[in-house]
Amino acid sequence: MHYTIFDTPILRTIIKLLSIFCLKITEWQVKGKMPDSPKCVVIAAPHTSNWDLPYTLFVAFAMDIKMFWMGKDAIFKQPFNKLFQWLGGIPIDRSKSHNIVQKSIDQFQQNDNLVLAIPPSGTRQKIMYWKTGFYHIANGANVPIALGFLDYKNKTGGIGSSLHPTGDIEADMETIRKFYKNITGKYPLKSISSTK
Repeated sequence: MHYTIFDTPILRTIIKLLSIFCLKITEWQVKGKMPDSPKCVVIAAPHTSNWDLPYTLFVAFAMDIKMFWMGKDAIFKQPFNKLFQWLGGIPIDRSKSHNIVQKSIDQFQQNDNLVLAIPPSGTRQKIMYWKTGFYHIANGANVPIALGFLDYKNKTGGIGSSLHPTGDIEADMETIRKFYKNITGKYPLKSISSTK
């Protein structure tokens, strides 16, 4: 994986303190903890607003999580390309098939420590189903899934819990769906209602 701000100790500390300050002045709280594993897939949900990215990064920095995150390639245009990659971003071109699932699994197998955040909806627009690529990545790489969240109603963000995929996607997704049932995105009407 590429070089990020977390690989610069002094800046890492400064950004952590800045993130804690930003969360405090906006009255947000950080809750939960990461699974006891050096590798995991983090669900970044619900994804309903452009504000989700900065708040997700604030929470990750406040929790001292070296996190890589997938985002649509459109936001990685100049002059923000290098900045977003430095912040852990990985551009994804959804208009083409690049076998992202297998490539992500390969990255987990090649790295001793890797936290990969994925917004399962893949969009901020109202849609009916979650994409399940995050599940197949975690299952294929044999790593846990951390239920990351941003609850705008209660101004809390963090990690709710985690689960290890069993291979029974319907049962596991039902567990995941129950957790997010009471999590409110910035724009609730754009929240995802189901999975496939």
